[in-house]
Amino acid sequence: MHDLTLAELSAALYRGETTSEELTRHFLARIERLDSGLNSFVTVTAERALDQARAADAARRRGEAGPLSGIPLAHKDIFCTEGVKTSCGSKMLDSFISPYDATVVERLRAAGMVMLGKTNMDEFAMGSSSETSFYGPVRNPWDRERVPGGSSGGSACAVAARLAPAATGTDTGGSIRQPAALCGVTGIKPTYGRVSRYGMVAFASSLDQGGPITQTAEDAALMLNAMSGFDARDSTSAQRPDEDYTVGLDAALTGLRIGLPKEFFDAGLDPGVARVIEAAIKELEALGARVIEVELPNTHLSIPVYYVVAPAECSSNLARFDGVRYGYRCAAPADLHDLYCRTRGEGFGAEVKRRIMIGTYALSAGYYDAYYLKAQQIRRLIRDDYRRAFERVDVIMGPTSPSVAFKLGEKTGDPITMYLSDIYTISVNLAGLPGISIPAGFAEGLPVGLQLIGEHFGEARLLNIAHRYQQVTDWHRRTPPGID
Repeated sequence: MHDLTLAELSAALYRGETTSEELTRHFLARIERLDSGLNSFVTVTAERALDQARAADAARRRGEAGPLSGIPLAHKDIFCTEGVKTSCGSKMLDSFISPYDATVVERLRAAGMVMLGKTNMDEFAMGSSSETSFYGPVRNPWDRERVPGGSSGGSACAVAARLAPAATGTDTGGSIRQPAALCGVTGIKPTYGRVSRYGMVAFASSLDQGGPITQTAEDAALMLNAMSGFDARDSTSAQRPDEDYTVGLDAALTGLRIGLPKEFFDAGLDPGVARVIEAAIKELEALGARVIEVELPNTHLSIPVYYVVAPAECSSNLARFDGVRYGYRCAAPADLHDLYCRTRGEGFGAEVKRRIMIGTYALSAGYYDAYYLKAQQIRRLIRDDYRRAFERVDVIMGPTSPSVAFKLGEKTGDPITMYLSDIYTISVNLAGLPGISIPAGFAEGLPVGLQLIGEHFGEARLLNIAHRYQQVTDWHRRTPPGID
């Protein structure tokens, strides 16, 4: 039952072969049995899940069920959930019980989905390995001595280990796509503004975007149907007509122009990963696509630009965590200054402190023009590179990550090396474009992700290409050893 996709589970529920309560009990039992070795969940909401499952079964008996009704999922612990802890993987919010639901949570609940719990993550979504969490590192189900990627590592791990058929994630610089690649699942980062950020705890407001992590592109389309759409409560939400992302999934790829940026195939790319991507290119060519080399000359500046813009925005966003209104508060503060200093010093982890300090410096008097303003100017150049490329091609393709999953602790002592894990994903966020990662094979026995990048609001085309590729391959069906 746990190997079935969302689409298959939906069909099984429709035919009466199972019930939502049976499904929910099955996944809760798997979490209890397997997650102690993976640490993918921070909170499991068993009683609430069973209540929601029974409600979904009752709605189905009344003839009110939709395609996602009664199907379990997990939420990344960065989405506010009413009455349930929302920690962002941080000591700072270990005691925070949200009084409201994020729009994403609200919409998926309205679609009838059942929340199994909240997944582990890098603290405040700052990381590429899910090792910075206050609750300990998440482990990759393909090799428990390796990272699952980050920051949505708990969500990707839970889907890969079949502890949940789907999960939500957020992507600021690759945090859906990179863990999806390292765990061998499908993850899509929509166009900035496509999915509401209301109730999604902010890291970098001009970059953050929520999206689904699933087994297949078809499942991602089903999830995105429920998650996306304008939200008046989010000032960055795009006012666009609603789309049904499942409609064009089976469209032929004949004549599709795929751009291959030479910058994505440099010396930093692992040879094993490169071989997998080359094989994926041949599969897409066999489906009728045509490959064209394109240039993204400013891509190499993505890392330095990101690590000015994102820390600057996190410095501002995380100023609210001061021990005064909610969250962690230090013991017996001597005065207000002591309250601020000790609360933030004790409540935040090392990586969060590092980024706050970098961001505060970049925004400080005398340095704003030299760093933050300059970074925003280069950000525009990166966006213009993509605009020019899309004049010649329909989508851009390449690896999601330069290597397969690395070992736990391997990069924690060298932040710069860790930051380079996102070298192929960050530019997509800087340009506000949609991107998807899908399983494409294995190197060193570990999953490799293929990344597809589209034009603004081009999610339907990306999902179509990914779905057609998954119809002729079975990489998305492979499961880690020992999770049956």
